[in-house]
Parts: sequence; structure tokens; C-alpha cells
Amino acid sequence: MHERAADTRRAVLQAAAHLFFEQGYAATSIADISELSARTSGAIYFHYAGKEQLARAVVEAHFAAWPALIARHENVGAPALERLVRLSYAVARAFRDDVFVRAGARLWAERRSINVEMPPPFLDWIATVEHLLDEARAEGTLAAGAEPVRDATTLVSAFFGLHTLSDALDERRLIEDRLTAFWHLMLPALQGAPAPAALLDRVREDTASLPR
Repeated sequence: MHERAADTRRAVLQAAAHLFFEQGYAATSIADISELSARTSGAIYFHYAGKEQLARAVVEAHFAAWPALIARHENVGAPALERLVRLSYAVARAFRDDVFVRAGARLWAERRSINVEMPPPFLDWIATVEHLLDEARAEGTLAAGAEPVRDATTLVSAFFGLHTLSDALDERRLIEDRLTAFWHLMLPALQGAPAPAALLDRVREDTASLPR
């Protein structure tokens, strides 16, 4: 019984994420989710009080993807700035390929039309980037003019702005190329001994073996 209930919740949430991403919140109905998930509306309402709660559950799944991804990259044996760049590519691939991540991002953008409180989106990212910049400073690899508290917010703002632009232009198909251009611009201001091409070459060459 518990396994069947868990299967239903997974199927409903997967269908909801797909539809919320493809159609948006307002255009998606419980009937649409019922049809795609092959579960009755009654079964959906048994697990979720309504469409608002489903939307929040998808956004929560979006945020739940990040801690393990961050932890895996924090444990990679590489300098802090390289780990930051590696993490950025993993996040970019998730935004391109993971339906929960993509749906969560769209729902957050549409949050004013959803009558439910959503988790805050960027505070943990800012803290993560600030921590990595602090590590780079401790290693002696951070540029003298860089300031972790100030620059973490700027980097997160620019990074997610890049995602918004890439989504609008080509649904993030070229996100990794655009991210490479982003780091060619940013790294000379962050590296104590600027060598962005060498760092990016190492990261891109190792793409196939990076933690996903």
C-alpha cells in the first residue's frame, strides 16, 4: 500500500512538473495532470490538496536537487575557483536537462499568480559562492581586489541572468558555450594569477566525468 502510494505521488509530481514547465501554471489543470500521470483526480487530491500544493511540491523538488550536487562538487580535489566553475556547469546542465529544475524555475517566475508561499530561491547559492570565494582567498588564489561578500551576489545575479537569456534565446541549448564566455569575462577579475583559458580547458575536458 505504501509503495503504491509512493508510486502515485512520483507519477503525479513528474506529470505536474512536465506540464508546469511546458504550459505554465495557469494553463495546467488537475485534469491535465490526471491524464498525463494516468491517475484519477481523486488520487491526486488524496495526496495534494490542490494545484497550488502541487506547484509548491515541484518547487521544493527543484530546491532539493541542489544540496547533494553542491556537496559532490565541494568534495572534488581541486582549487576553490575551479570547483566553483565546475559547479556552475553542473547547475547549467540541470537547468537544461532536469524537468523538476526547469519546472521549478518557471513556477518561481510565475509565483505571483500562485496562491502559496514559495521557498526563497537564491540565498543558499549566494552563501555557497561566498564560501568558495573565501576558500580561494585562504588558498591565496583569489585576486586582491575581489571581495567574497560583494562578489558572490554579483556572480549569482549574472549567472541566473545568463540562464534567463539563454532560455529565451534557444531554450538553453547553448548554455554551456555561453557559460564558457561568462567565465572568460569573470575569471580575470577573480583569479590572483589570471589564467581563465587553462582553468576552463581543464573543466571542459573533464565534463564527461564531472558529478551530475
